[in-house]
Amino acid sequence: MSKREPKVVLLAGGVGGARMARGLVGCLPAGSLSVIVNIGDDEHFHGLTVCPDVDTVTYTLGELVHAQQGWGLAGDTANALAMLRKLGASDTWMHLGDADIGLHLFRARCLALGETLTVITARITNALNVQATILPASDDPAPTRVDTEQGSMRFQQWFVQHRALPSVRALWYMTEHAQVSPAAAAALAEADLVVIAPSNPLLSIHPMLALPGFSEVLTTIRAKRIAVSPLIGGKAVKGPLDRILTDLGIGSGNEAVARLYGDMLDGIVIDEADKQDIGRLKAAGVPQVIVTATRMDDRQKATKLARTVLLAGGLDVEQLVPEAI
Repeated sequence: MSKREPKVVLLAGGVGGARMARGLVGCLPAGSLSVIVNIGDDEHFHGLTVCPDVDTVTYTLGELVHAQQGWGLAGDTANALAMLRKLGASDTWMHLGDADIGLHLFRARCLALGETLTVITARITNALNVQATILPASDDPAPTRVDTEQGSMRFQQWFVQHRALPSVRALWYMTEHAQVSPAAAAALAEADLVVIAPSNPLLSIHPMLALPGFSEVLTTIRAKRIAVSPLIGGKAVKGPLDRILTDLGIGSGNEAVARLYGDMLDGIVIDEADKQDIGRLKAAGVPQVIVTATRMDDRQKATKLARTVLLAGGLDVEQLVPEAI
């Protein structure tokens, strides 16, 4: 009897999540990785449903992403957006490229035909030759809203239009009418290892944890759960995490990140620049603290970090994909 390939689940959102997914794909056999992706920042623009985190992971694993930005499509143009501005359309502050709009049009058509977001995402990833299973956390709308010093805003309105500058007073995960997608729940139940990407815990991971039943599943599964901190030198590599931690009075540094995940963590990976945090993290109850280089500027660094994470999770990387070593 052949040995079953390991099942690894990555919880992801944003550029950090996409780059972590790329690293894991380089270390795992085909079919081993499922990426459960945040949908809290999904939004409607010009009659289309836009799923920024799902699309960023898709474009990255499909080798289509704009490398410098970390999001959007390489070489994309913006003629449609320019025409929308000329016609006086609203919300043109959200940059959508022409090829990107093509994907959104396909998604809108499939949604109108009654297909679920999970099924549509599978159709898209198959067409784009993505070497992983990408699973929206829910097939139901579950938007994140941001209460700020300038009033309550839709997530993208705060994050993109206002460049995440207004101070945050509260985050609201509107999940009361949503459910974990059956495919995402099944992937978690079958997982040998769950990795929490170096995504923003409050903007990318907590919207998933807030889905009814998601946290309960995550804390009861047999799989080991390893988080990768999004901080280097105590600061966010990308995005406003450190400012939000301060705005909400949560604290700072890797200890604050670990507290956000609580007892669901079996281990956390932190950057070499933060090795002084080891004692505080262990005192906070984190069973395992792994120190390594966590910056993923290129594919080689992402793959090296992924190997470290898999080893911390108890998987023998050399036996999985020897040619990746």
